[in-house]
Amino acid sequence: MNDPLKVSIVGLGTVGGGVVKILAEHADLLAKRCGRAIELAGVSALEMPYDLKDMLAGVPWHDNALDMAKAEGIDVVVELIGGSDGIAKSVVETALGAGKSVVTANKALIAHHGLEMAKTAEANGGVLAFEAAVAGGIPILKAIRESLAANQLHTVYGILNGTCNYILTKMEQTGQDFADVLAEAQDLGYAEADPSFDVDGIDSAHKLAILTSLSFGCPIDFDQVYVEGIRTITAMDIGFASELGYRIKLLAITKRTNGGVLQRVHPCMIKLDSPIARVHGVINAVVAEGDFVGRTVYEGAGAGERPTASAVVADLVDIARGISAPAFSVPVADLTGLPDQPMESHRGAFYLRLMVVDESGVLAKVSELLRDEDVSIETVLQRGRDPGETVPLILVTHEAEKTSMARVRAKLRSMAEVMEDPALIRIEPL
Repeated sequence: MNDPLKVSIVGLGTVGGGVVKILAEHADLLAKRCGRAIELAGVSALEMPYDLKDMLAGVPWHDNALDMAKAEGIDVVVELIGGSDGIAKSVVETALGAGKSVVTANKALIAHHGLEMAKTAEANGGVLAFEAAVAGGIPILKAIRESLAANQLHTVYGILNGTCNYILTKMEQTGQDFADVLAEAQDLGYAEADPSFDVDGIDSAHKLAILTSLSFGCPIDFDQVYVEGIRTITAMDIGFASELGYRIKLLAITKRTNGGVLQRVHPCMIKLDSPIARVHGVINAVVAEGDFVGRTVYEGAGAGERPTASAVVADLVDIARGISAPAFSVPVADLTGLPDQPMESHRGAFYLRLMVVDESGVLAKVSELLRDEDVSIETVLQRGRDPGETVPLILVTHEAEKTSMARVRAKLRSMAEVMEDPALIRIEPL
């Protein structure tokens, strides 16, 4: 058997602890599958977790993560600190600069600095691997990089954030509003104390930027990802969506057309019979469509100690076996810049909810306003009859330009009969 692959871990939080447990519990299995042992040869963290003390007995402890990142005798540095800058970035740059390989679950780091780090890895003979950075335990990056390598992918989309999917699922099941379900998710540990990265769509956008680069062979361009979160989604919207035959999901969507690439993260209404509409709770799902293979669907746990640690160790297994591939499917120098399509170029159908004063002539005024912007109405729902009070007015449009709908929304805000900011959700024919 070959010499062991010597690995160090920076960060012993949830995922780091999971990696330690896998390496300890499955040591013999991994050695058989790799043809060599994977040996934990160093750790660095702010403190030693109590439940890992026995497993880490005898493993060298480093107070300075940067010293460990360049230490002799280490083949791979596993970075599990998180964050796009600071010590995480320094550890990865130091390790790659020293000719070591790096495995990370840090989507923000890869989305912002992945290209530069991949260049460093290529120049110094190391590997930069980040399967765990996107969709947790779903091996979607490996599928795109390897299993779908014969295809020209044109569309990739999915549910990439379990926190948002849990919140939207719970809102549908219970009729509760966003704030109440968010508080519950925080109590259960599904949402952070500061949930902004999740519920505002940033986490999904980081992952989408990575998927776009691997799928289309272009440089990562996080700044071109259009992002909306789910804070404005209400139980009322979810109820009307169901009545219309839809379910609301926060989707990350990237498409390549002759005009370039459009990357977007936002709430969508999708048909109830769509495969991705049936993905509930904290589960993630990704759909990749290629010219030869057609549609492929991947579903599984998108976060958590065990699924994410499983993805980290999968990268270690590849390195131990001597399997390496460019971080973004092709060498950085061969990535081809593609035009960015602005969100304003997107056409689609829309759900529009207005809270209006219940009086005659309101629907006629709204219809005239939409007509003036060349937006046609497919469906109208009007519930309740309470003259002089506020009632919901629901409209579903035929395909329209986003710019037209933005003008419609702005004009509706100025109508005296419209009592709240109009809710506008895109309908996706997936």
